[in-house]
Amino acid sequence: MSSEQKNSPVPAGMGIRFLAITLDWVAAGLIISGASRQSYGYQLQRLGLFFAEVFVLTALMGASAGQRICGLKVIDATTGGAVPPMRAFIRTGLILLVLPALFKKDGVAYHDSMCNTKVVRR
Repeated sequence: MSSEQKNSPVPAGMGIRFLAITLDWVAAGLIISGASRQSYGYQLQRLGLFFAEVFVLTALMGASAGQRICGLKVIDATTGGAVPPMRAFIRTGLILLVLPALFKKDGVAYHDSMCNTKVVRR
């Protein structure tokens, strides 16, 4: 095995990725329910907080809270480096369209393919 293969990041599987996004979604719900006593607009507020959390943490730290807990990281698929903020923004928007549930034959989620990103184990 070459040194390049030893140092290449290991792609994250669907199961761990699903757990990470579920943790982010549950956290957003708990925060909104704790901060707001009214049920009107609850899901929209939750969606907004989820978007903000995933986008900001991915752009700044390379992973959402759920991904960090699960030991995952979002990287640029070409360079292996950090994902630029604009691509993190677009990627998060595509997540809201439920594209993470759709995977191509090669095991790459459509939102990652469209944004040239990859989710790997840290």
